[in-house]
Amino acid sequence: MSQALKGEGRKRAGAVEPFMADGFPSMAVDPRTHRLRVLDGWRGISILFVMAGHMLPLGPKWLALNSMVAAAGLSIFFCLSGFLIVSMLLRNRHVMSFFIRRLCRILPLAWLALLLILVVEQPEAKAWYSNLLFYANLEPDTLLPHAEHLWSLSVEMQFYFAVGLAVAMLGRRGLFLVPVAGLAVTLARVLLGMESSIVTWFCADQILAGGTLALFMNLSPSADAARKWPPAVTVLSMAGLFLTSHQLLGPANYLRPYVTALLIYSTIHPRNDRLHAALSSRPLNYLAKTSYALYVVHPLSYAGWLGEGDVAVRYAKRIISFVLTFAVAHLSTTCYEKYWNELGHRLAARVERKGR
Repeated sequence: MSQALKGEGRKRAGAVEPFMADGFPSMAVDPRTHRLRVLDGWRGISILFVMAGHMLPLGPKWLALNSMVAAAGLSIFFCLSGFLIVSMLLRNRHVMSFFIRRLCRILPLAWLALLLILVVEQPEAKAWYSNLLFYANLEPDTLLPHAEHLWSLSVEMQFYFAVGLAVAMLGRRGLFLVPVAGLAVTLARVLLGMESSIVTWFCADQILAGGTLALFMNLSPSADAARKWPPAVTVLSMAGLFLTSHQLLGPANYLRPYVTALLIYSTIHPRNDRLHAALSSRPLNYLAKTSYALYVVHPLSYAGWLGEGDVAVRYAKRIISFVLTFAVAHLSTTCYEKYWNELGHRLAARVERKGR
C-alpha cells in the first residue's frame, strides 16, 4: 500500500543507508539516485491501477478486469510498503521512533476519513473499535461503506506492529522472520484454498514479499543480478502480475506476492532505457507523493449523488469524482499530512536523542 509512505531527506522510500551493526554487511545507496525514482514510479502506477479498478468500467463485465487491475495495484502497494518498512528498520532499529513516524504518517488522514464516515453512518460500537483500531479486516462485517478498501490499511498497521515487535525483541535479526512468515502465509493459503482474502493471515504474504526483497537487496552478494536483465523480464513480470491477480485463474493467485516482488526487483537498479525514464517521470513522482491520500479518499468521491444513476450517468459523474479526488489529495498531502509528518519526524528525533 503504500505508498505515499516516505521519510524525509536522505531517508526516503527505498533509500537504504549504510549500516554495520549486528554483523550485517553494508549496502550504500544514494537516495537521490535513479533507483529511488523508479520505486516512486511504481508507487504512482499502483495508485493508478487501484483507482482505475474502482472507478472506471474496464472491458466487458464478464472478464472481471476491474478486480484484476485493482488487485494488481494493491499488490504493488503492499510490496513497496514491505520493502520500505524493512529497509527503515535495517537502517534504524529504534522501534519507538519507527512507531511514531508510522503513526503520524497513517493515522491523521485515515482517522479523519473514518470518523467522517462513522458519524454519518452511526454503526454499532464494534464497528467504531475495529475500524479505528485497524482490525476491521478480521471482522469483515464491520467494514464501513466507502471505506471497505481500508481493510488493506489494517493489514499494514498489523504488519507495522508485528515487525516492530520482532525488532524490539530480537534486534535486526528479528527481520529474518519476515521471509519465514511470508512463506507460512502462502502455504496456509494453498492448504486451505484461500486464493483471495482480506484476512491478514491469508493475504500478508504480499507485504512480507516486499520485506523479503529488502532483506535480499541489503544482505545478498548477488543483489545486483537484475542489473543485467533485459527489459523483457519486466514486461513478462507485469503480464504475470495481471495473470496472478485474475480471480478466474484461481490457484495462480498464490504466486502474486512473488511475481510482484520480481517485477519491482527487475527495475530497482538504474538503467538508461525508456522504461526507467518513464518510471522516473515527474507525473509518476507526483502520483507517488499523493498516492496515500488518493487511496484513502477516492471512494468518498463517488458517495451519495455522485454514485447514483444508471451506468452511463454514474460513469459520466466520475469526471467530477476524479477532479475531487485529486484536489482533496493534493491539499491533504501538501498541507494536512505535511504537518503531521513533520511533527512525527520531530518527535521521533527527540525520542532517539533521549535514547542515546
